Amino acid sequence: MLAAAIAVFILLTLVLYALMGGADFGGGMWDLLASGPRAADQRNAIAGAIAPIWEANHMWLILAVVLLFTGFPAAFAAMMTALFVPVIVMLIGVVLRGSAFVFRNYDLRPGATRHRWGTAFGIASLFTPFVQGMILGALATGRIRVTDGLVTSGFFAGWLTPFAFACGGLALGSFAFLAATYLTLATPDHSPLQNDFRRRAIGTGTLLGPLAATVFLTARTGAPDLFHGLTDWWAPWLLLVAGVCALAALAALGMRRFAVARVAAVGQVTSILVGWCLAQYPNLITPDVTVANAGAPAATLRLLIMALAAGTVILLPSLVFLFRLFKGGEPRVDSQQS
Repeated sequence: MLAAAIAVFILLTLVLYALMGGADFGGGMWDLLASGPRAADQRNAIAGAIAPIWEANHMWLILAVVLLFTGFPAAFAAMMTALFVPVIVMLIGVVLRGSAFVFRNYDLRPGATRHRWGTAFGIASLFTPFVQGMILGALATGRIRVTDGLVTSGFFAGWLTPFAFACGGLALGSFAFLAATYLTLATPDHSPLQNDFRRRAIGTGTLLGPLAATVFLTARTGAPDLFHGLTDWWAPWLLLVAGVCALAALAALGMRRFAVARVAAVGQVTSILVGWCLAQYPNLITPDVTVANAGAPAATLRLLIMALAAGTVILLPSLVFLFRLFKGGEPRVDSQQS
């Protein structure tokens, strides 16, 4: 029971990381793909939306890792061993992306050097979430084998499969969709710049359906246990929720109801992640490592839950203050009136 509670906390942190940090990655993708006469304005809008909070958003990934190695040390050891290569690539991307963003934004000398830092920021924002999706996919393939606490399948099992690549594509699409949807609320109303991000949100939102279908179809042979979970009794209901959120987001974007679109986009991505974790449960690494057999001693789990409860009292008010300070009450400008 205690181990399952920690697993739920890890799920919550992953959802929050996707909704916040994932959107930052998506912003970096759109920074790389900025084009047209408003390319510079697009990049400035992205930087303005990311800059105040991007470091805080990585806190959720750090919290998920801490919960994993404290609450499920055997699972953490096996994951870091089996997925050593993609995890290192992901960490390089996270560090490179953050460093490049800082150097690009605070370099006062315009020109080629600043442009190169911007390119590095965009490329790191592109491949890092793709690798994160591959890592999640690899855990469900059943190709990572653990015997008596030791990984016996090598460093390349699971993550170099069509299913893992499909998961990487879905992560990319989801983060790009979130970022574009969020950015419609960070740009002046009815402005050409807002329309740029609106079109990008509609385009990527439309692609999420085929990307999710690809993951589902490749799971049949690439992750059979996960596929079985995705066809369980609860799956049609969660699929209905995700589908309604997807249609609502696209409809709201079409009608320029951007606040509604943001809520619907959050619901859609959350439904995808929750469905994934429900289908994966109780496995942490299919099929050998589970929530039950990888959990820390009960005393450790109880102390961990107490630490989470105490930390929440400090963390959540601090985050609310941070977002209200930098995101709340921003004046919105209607370009038709300016």
